[in-house]
Amino acid sequence: MNFTTETKEKIIDDMCKMIQCATVSYQDDELVDWSQYEKFQNLLRQNFPTIYQKCDFFKVGKTGLVHKISGKNAETQNKCAKVLMAHYDVVPAVQEEWDFPAFCGDVVQTAQGEFIRGRGTLDTKGTLCAIMESVEIKLKEGWLPKTDLYLCFSGEEEISGDTTSEIVQWFKNQNINVEFVLDEGGAIVENAFPGVSKRCAMVGTAEKGFINMDVIIEGKAGHASAPSKNSAVGLASKVVTEIEKHTCKTEFTKPVKELFNVMGPNNKNPALRFLFSNLTITKPLVSLASKIIGGELFALLHTTCAVTMMEGSKAYNVLPSQAKIGLNLRLLGKDTIQNAENRILKYAKKVLGKNAKISTKILQGNNPSLVSDTNCEQWKTLCDVINKTWPEILVSPYLMMACSDSRHYCAISDKVYRFSGMFLSKEERAMIHGKNERISTEILIKTVEFYANLLEALA
Repeated sequence: MNFTTETKEKIIDDMCKMIQCATVSYQDDELVDWSQYEKFQNLLRQNFPTIYQKCDFFKVGKTGLVHKISGKNAETQNKCAKVLMAHYDVVPAVQEEWDFPAFCGDVVQTAQGEFIRGRGTLDTKGTLCAIMESVEIKLKEGWLPKTDLYLCFSGEEEISGDTTSEIVQWFKNQNINVEFVLDEGGAIVENAFPGVSKRCAMVGTAEKGFINMDVIIEGKAGHASAPSKNSAVGLASKVVTEIEKHTCKTEFTKPVKELFNVMGPNNKNPALRFLFSNLTITKPLVSLASKIIGGELFALLHTTCAVTMMEGSKAYNVLPSQAKIGLNLRLLGKDTIQNAENRILKYAKKVLGKNAKISTKILQGNNPSLVSDTNCEQWKTLCDVINKTWPEILVSPYLMMACSDSRHYCAISDKVYRFSGMFLSKEERAMIHGKNERISTEILIKTVEFYANLLEALA
């Protein structure tokens, strides 16, 4: 798809202006600069006039922006819809760590190419911009989708806010059959898997669940000059050691099997090709390899538990009455919040004894998402569009380790896919939630092309 120079310049300029809106979300509403949210919403109206002339626009919840483009077959296919989604809030930026203003939204030329700089370029204003640009372009050409198309954007994804769940509830209340959802998630990556040299489009078809959990161990308070035999922090340390000794059982979920089915036959390493292409006989070996290698391979096959925080006394000379351990768990497959909490309590009581005063507190959490269908017309269409935009690449389902707002849609659809529609290097992926975030103008324009191709497939 060949865009004119004028169109490319508009895409780049629109993106820069989006980045200049510092839509940082916080758990505490009083910290949010709502004027930046209003600035962003006004920017969409100004820069995408055709969308706002031809769509029904309404707000849902605190930050939800919903655009409905009525389908040409809407009367005969009433209550059916497809959803393209993204979020426009961003995580905070520690300005002292950046080499340029975090919300500068400018264009720079480097030895690697031309880039737009600023927080949100990759997560996920780049996706949002590409969706809006492609729809604006296609509507001007007279395009309409077959069935109703919704563009749904949240401004509190980064804080796991309620907006997207409220949008999903709206679809439920309207009895709308959501038959396709595309959100952020996987990207086109190099070296996606050991032994596989081809670039691969990684499309998330499920997400691990997660828990943020506190484990509280009661101890004996007092002055540090006369410490008891076992302080609360000492007891907590024993619990940490016990937790880290244990590994959850290996589970080969559907997305992981499908990932191996793609990566196995395309592997240049004969041993790895055999290992991942013959799971019926090699599962024990793959499980063993995951425990030895660790990292992402281990996380694909197990529930993980990371000890991330520990808290005791606020003073050096005071024994705390309790110690607190902070855990982050990523739940796989059939695992649940309740099962994980019971396991942690079991480990703690095993090492401290049944009479120890131990409690847990779930601060945030959700169970693993449902697995989306990969044997349907929607999946085939998505794969065809990816291959049309980027010929000669592999397309593979995969299990997302992180959480996205798309998990809420699993309550109403089994065709929820997570793919950001762009090539990202390892360096660029590290910039997400990190410092010096930026996006190549070439990649941004290619992402617009991907969404335009997708819209044509939905026509």
